[in-house]
Amino acid sequence: MRHELKTMMQDARPIDDSHGAPLRDDLAVTMAGKRDERDQDPGGPGTSVIAKTRPQTKRPSLYRVLLLNDDYTPMEFVVHILQKFFNKDSDAATRIMLHVHQHGVGECGVYTYEVAETKVTQVMDFARKHQHPLQCVMEKK
Repeated sequence: MRHELKTMMQDARPIDDSHGAPLRDDLAVTMAGKRDERDQDPGGPGTSVIAKTRPQTKRPSLYRVLLLNDDYTPMEFVVHILQKFFNKDSDAATRIMLHVHQHGVGECGVYTYEVAETKVTQVMDFARKHQHPLQCVMEKK
């Protein structure tokens, strides 16, 4: 029994823990015991260069979020919306609100499609909740 165990240990190869396959001492040696010609002559006929190309990523389309003027929504409410949903400070919010009031439309910000759509929905829901007819739309820039 001891002799069999000793023989088995001498014949055993180290095992790679990750896959359970035996480890190879020299990967450059071929099955016949000779070195592969490609290993001896770098740049020879058996080698090739693989160029890794990165796919060109296109910038996402941007959309303008616009507030439309109406005769019923209070100016203070519009300023509040600009501060709450568009992170404008008091001066910028007042400037945009006056532009909407004087010109009928004003830009709140420029965003990707999903963000712009979310902001329009949030503003419209908030205005309806507070019973104001304020309109918020988005258009491609």
